[in-house]
Amino acid sequence: MQLNPRRVALLVAANTALAPFAIDAYLPAMSVLAESIGASIHHTELSISVFLLGFALGQLFFGPLSDRLGRKPVLLGGLVVFALASLMITQVDSLPSLLAWRFLQALGGGACVVNSAAIVRDCFQGREAARVMSTMAMIMMLAPLVAPAVGSLLLYVAGWWLIFVFLAAYAGFLFWFLGTRLPETRDTTLPTASFRQVLRNYASVLSHREGMGYICAVAASFAGLFAFVTASPFLYLDYFSVSPAHYPFIFGVNVVVIALSNRVNIHLLKKRTPQQNLRLGLGVQLFAASGLVLMTLTELTTLPLVVVLVMMFTGMIGLITPNAISSLLDHFGHISATATALLGGIQFGSGAVAGVMVGLFEVEHLWPMVLTMLAASLLGNIGVRLLTSKP
Repeated sequence: MQLNPRRVALLVAANTALAPFAIDAYLPAMSVLAESIGASIHHTELSISVFLLGFALGQLFFGPLSDRLGRKPVLLGGLVVFALASLMITQVDSLPSLLAWRFLQALGGGACVVNSAAIVRDCFQGREAARVMSTMAMIMMLAPLVAPAVGSLLLYVAGWWLIFVFLAAYAGFLFWFLGTRLPETRDTTLPTASFRQVLRNYASVLSHREGMGYICAVAASFAGLFAFVTASPFLYLDYFSVSPAHYPFIFGVNVVVIALSNRVNIHLLKKRTPQQNLRLGLGVQLFAASGLVLMTLTELTTLPLVVVLVMMFTGMIGLITPNAISSLLDHFGHISATATALLGGIQFGSGAVAGVMVGLFEVEHLWPMVLTMLAASLLGNIGVRLLTSKP
């Protein structure tokens, strides 16, 4: 299929950006939203975990479904669900209704995003596919950076509800944009795996010792990241009294560091193996998490120190995730889509669990965040060293 690589990268990146916008755009409005629905900020932060859980299940279920029905029906159906759920969130007046609609919104988002990599695989091979993925990744890095700033602006203009109207409008735009510009990319002549075969493929990944070591690394680092993301509204807006207008800049610096560490990773790979870079990233994360715990224990919690240590922790995602995924797919090239879907499900599920650990107990302190980040980094380091071979 002859398609313009830049057009496909733009279409796929616009679709994939939906998830980070849904996660990050309403973070500056968390305190106002909590007050509106009569809940604490900690319990309102659980809506992030609920979204991650729905997003994980959406990927696991709708990935195989798109292989059977085609990319466009699943993609466009997911956009409709996402848009309608976003509009319903503007009407919520209690925490349970917020959590229910966020879960449904996430299922639709998972159906959208899981098709992105599949569409690239359908259209391109080899180096051309890698170039499209790189272009898509560059565009994607802007989404978490821009989303809190957009949310802060919309909060200032009208209120938290306008953020979800914006998300619904974005999904509606994607429905028109992808519906009219993107052809069906799945090759209908190829056989599709049965439901039983999909389960067998998932089981083969779960029973692979080294593969699970790499999945453990990605899931643990993602759990640590979302322990911070979930706690960040309380951490910055309440604990350090940062204004909603300044929140996007303090939050966005982490995205910049992740982008820079991706570039550092590419440079290091000229002389080092992916497995060596993976272990380096996990080691730095453990150092940063230990520093956060020590800082909290000694009550030396200053905003600059917290920002630097969190930045060090989150920045290592650029060294951990790409190297762990490439190492995982070296073992599962024949079922790469299944391995990627399972990885995504476990990754976002781990993020959801970490968010629950941070927000469920309503502790007005840094302890839930820093202990969850330390536990996650310990699990990642131990899992890689026990389950994978030494570089």
